[in-house]
Amino acid sequence: MNSVRQSLALQLTAGGAGEHRTLIITLFAAFVAVTLGITVWAGRQTRGAEDFYAGGRQFSGFQNGLAISGDYMSAASFLGIAGAIALFGYDGFLYSIGFLVAWLVALLLVAEPLRNSGRFTMGDVLAYRMRRRPVRTAAGISTIVVSIFYLLAQMAGAGALVTLLLGITSETGKILVVVLVGIVMILYVTIGGMKGTTWVQMVKAVLLIAGTLLITFLVMLKFHFNISALLGAAAENSGKGAAFLEPGLKYGATATSKIDFISLGIALVLGTAGLPHILIRFYTVPTAKAARKSVNWAIGIIGVFYLMTIALGFGAAALIAPGTITASNKAGNTAAPLLAQEIGGGAGSTGGAILLAVISAVAFATILAVVAGLTLASSSSFAHDLYVNVLRKGAATEKEEVRAARWATVGIGAVAIVLGVFARGLNVAGLVALAFAVAASANLPTLLYSLFWKRFTTPGALWSIYGGLISSVLLVLFSPVVSGKETSMFPGADFAVFPLENPGLISIPLGFLLGWLGSLLSKGEPDAAKYAELEVRSLTGTGAH
Repeated sequence: MNSVRQSLALQLTAGGAGEHRTLIITLFAAFVAVTLGITVWAGRQTRGAEDFYAGGRQFSGFQNGLAISGDYMSAASFLGIAGAIALFGYDGFLYSIGFLVAWLVALLLVAEPLRNSGRFTMGDVLAYRMRRRPVRTAAGISTIVVSIFYLLAQMAGAGALVTLLLGITSETGKILVVVLVGIVMILYVTIGGMKGTTWVQMVKAVLLIAGTLLITFLVMLKFHFNISALLGAAAENSGKGAAFLEPGLKYGATATSKIDFISLGIALVLGTAGLPHILIRFYTVPTAKAARKSVNWAIGIIGVFYLMTIALGFGAAALIAPGTITASNKAGNTAAPLLAQEIGGGAGSTGGAILLAVISAVAFATILAVVAGLTLASSSSFAHDLYVNVLRKGAATEKEEVRAARWATVGIGAVAIVLGVFARGLNVAGLVALAFAVAASANLPTLLYSLFWKRFTTPGALWSIYGGLISSVLLVLFSPVVSGKETSMFPGADFAVFPLENPGLISIPLGFLLGWLGSLLSKGEPDAAKYAELEVRSLTGTGAH
């Protein structure tokens, strides 16, 4: 059985990539060279904190919408969703719906008020009407925790993808891949700041949409543009029959799995509006109107992409045996590259190798762009919130602030590299779920209360951030994501006392509850005048930077 599994796992590299590895390496190198060139160009135009953090607020609604799309469509979106659909059919496609619906929360509740109320980070919004040092400290810690866990997921994905395609089998080689990704990430942010990162994300979004559109067209062409034929073939080839196209294949076996799906759905839908690397994108546009436009463009672009995941996921299910997908990667993360190879002519064909190389380069571009955005979000929060406003008490110059942000990028990048080396064999989905759960549990309740509730106080903000942060992290640590299952981070151990794989159902309401309770129990009255100022500013943009 092991020999068969190894044989299947090697098809992707030996059959398709092995003979054309030069092509794959060339495409990877070309993308890195072009994007580093863009970063150097943008870096020469970065002169101050506003340029480094917000790109000088010079991007249009369309440009920022394209960049948001590039930031949002991560390895989990491209590789993970295609694999989830290929293995679990209907239940896998619900990930696409959850990610897309999440943007309605961002558009209706967060985008415009956040752009009007803050300057560079989430901490700016909270500090406007709260005691600055404690809330900035809490916001900075939460931002860095969310970003690092998300970073680990992307770097683990990059390591798996690159080592698979380049045929790297040694542990030293795998470690070097993770280190290389980390170094490129640090260069993007330290040299280019927000301007360079935004342009990289725009290029990546165009490449991802073009690559996905090509595969979608070829899959639909194979089935004569008949979606029913595609779905029917997927159901038949999956071995699950009609159940493949119905709810419950992954999340319907037990009552616990159904509750787990509700918990995951809540985290996905609410977590997006609290993700630091998404929030900072609203500061790169000149007006609140442009912020609304950018989210509208993002919804359109992301919506088109997630519709095309039908062809990616169900196409893989229809054309590739489930055993081949799971043998290559248990979570199905190589379903999209395998589909590209198959639709291009199969293993060993030139067409298959070219498509495999193109899609793999696009996936790598996806990871690098998202990693750069995450690093920028966490380094910005460290420099602006923790260094300038907490440690230096607002006395740092703009030049010192940018220097601190660049050094923070190196430090956070180094931490991500070290942890990424140890995390290269961990469950990527668990890390992404943790990032969404923490964002939805700690960041979103605090933001919404601060923007829309007059009674909200500093203790309420601290209770909400720290309570949501600690509860979500602890629940995941003692969940099946970390131990107790074959697919856990530590499959050999079992200390999973919390039955759900996602803590959102518990930690998100707890974050809201603690914010409410902390405010009611605090002795000092909230500053009504400051709230009135913030309300006018958030709704009208008066006085916004």
